[in-house]
Amino acid sequence: MVRIGIVGIGFMGMTHFEGAMKFKEDESKGRRKLVGSKLKNAKVTAIATRDAKKLAGDWRSIQGNFGPRGGVNELGGIKGYADYHDLLKDPEIDLVDVCLPTDQHEQVVLEAIAAGKNVLVEKPIAVELAAADRMVKAADKAGVKLMVAHVLPFFPEFAYVADLIQSQKYGKLRAAHFRRVICQPDWSAGMSDFKKLGGWGVDLHIHDNHFISSVCGVPKEVFSRGALVDGLVNHVHTSYVYDDPNVAVTCVSGGIAAKGLNFAHGFEIYLDNATIVYGGGTYDGQWIMDRSLTLITNSGKKVTAPKLKGGTEWCSAFTAELQAAADGLASGQIPPMLSGTMARDALRLCYAEAKSISFGKLVKVS
Repeated sequence: MVRIGIVGIGFMGMTHFEGAMKFKEDESKGRRKLVGSKLKNAKVTAIATRDAKKLAGDWRSIQGNFGPRGGVNELGGIKGYADYHDLLKDPEIDLVDVCLPTDQHEQVVLEAIAAGKNVLVEKPIAVELAAADRMVKAADKAGVKLMVAHVLPFFPEFAYVADLIQSQKYGKLRAAHFRRVICQPDWSAGMSDFKKLGGWGVDLHIHDNHFISSVCGVPKEVFSRGALVDGLVNHVHTSYVYDDPNVAVTCVSGGIAAKGLNFAHGFEIYLDNATIVYGGGTYDGQWIMDRSLTLITNSGKKVTAPKLKGGTEWCSAFTAELQAAADGLASGQIPPMLSGTMARDALRLCYAEAKSISFGKLVKVS
């Protein structure tokens, strides 16, 4: 049994908890009772937060740009720590799940590693490349597992298209376009400091760079146009340059959408013998599908709902991500999609894009 301790109960900490645990509604009390774990051979056994109300299960102050607001939970059986250092000392914790703001990742991750704990840390791994390098090296030296929670590959639509690209079931990749945009966020105090997040080119767009590198390959060069604020990417349009000049991969991402478009993402994938499209977003508080996952083949037949793996809850991708992390600890093999090294390299790609915008030229990707 992998025992998980979550450090930080903001929106992502709540999301990880929701992804891991089962609840039963108690309408008479206006709260939910914890009844078990959604994970196989793993469960959350502890949380750490400085907020006394959250420790007591009152999460009504929590909200994000997708999913419901937090509620009131009965947390029977979950140990609560006001100081995360006490969670790191707990001998009954096998995996420390760090869900703090990005600028706090390095300190807590390094302390967890020094305590001999395996770590899953929310994306991005860090704001600064040097910090990411220190975290990866520390885990290697200590002989513990460092995983980074890049959840995008665990969303059913993205998992489906990744499999098609890698299996070449419909031929080789010819072109791809990805989209990930938000408006200026006001749903979380932790999202208010643009610099601490590394800009939207890190905090938001790193999802795309991680996914593109994993399924399309790491590009040779990037050419980006967009908007910088204090040297940080606020909005970006990127062309990824590969050795094969006939492969075209692009992405648009950033935080300049009009208020009311809280979040939107999607893709168009062009293979030799098929095209796959998908898109949706939170418009004025409601999730609306622009286009459900659609597969069009050269036969002219269209499948609007290919059979997808995974659950249908708002947090199901996080359940799959946490299950992969737990399975990785059990097997001793980190899943490639959660690799700390891959997460660091995705961050490196973000900085190449910022450099390309700044100098207006192609930038090589080391």
